[in-house]
Amino acid sequence: MKLPVFYDKMVSVYRLRTKNEPQVFSRDVEESEDKRMQKVYEFLKDAGTYYLATVDGDQARVRPFGTIHVYDGKLYIQTGKTKDVAKQIATNPKVEICAMSKGDWIRVCGTLVLDERVEAQESMLDAYPNLRKMYTTGSEGNTAVYYFKDAVATISSFSHEPEIIRF
Repeated sequence: MKLPVFYDKMVSVYRLRTKNEPQVFSRDVEESEDKRMQKVYEFLKDAGTYYLATVDGDQARVRPFGTIHVYDGKLYIQTGKTKDVAKQIATNPKVEICAMSKGDWIRVCGTLVLDERVEAQESMLDAYPNLRKMYTTGSEGNTAVYYFKDAVATISSFSHEPEIIRF
């Protein structure tokens, strides 16, 4: 049986609720992890600036970031090895980022994993060449790149139900 064209659009907007948390439709689950992560990457790239939240003891810390990159099938961020944010991530790698673009906002929570490979560092700095003035790569360098593990992104708006993306 062929469904009406509008059905596809209704399914992509409509979300079931269980325990007040929007659920992902099976159609969304069937998308590859790369496609789901790419949607998150594109949202953050379009936003330009996102805000990274970490914990420092019992105090939340939030600061603006701009580096977002896909390398080796993972979503990466970058900072300096000696910055407080790197120390906070080392102590508690569970973070959340938030950004807004075109009337929608995104929250991405997950665990950051430090990637010490020079190739990952070089790839990030190749994507943001202006950072090469401040950061160097390698074991003696001052750049730290992290990728998201077990991430959950929520894209929200006042005009549609939240969309949950796991990658």
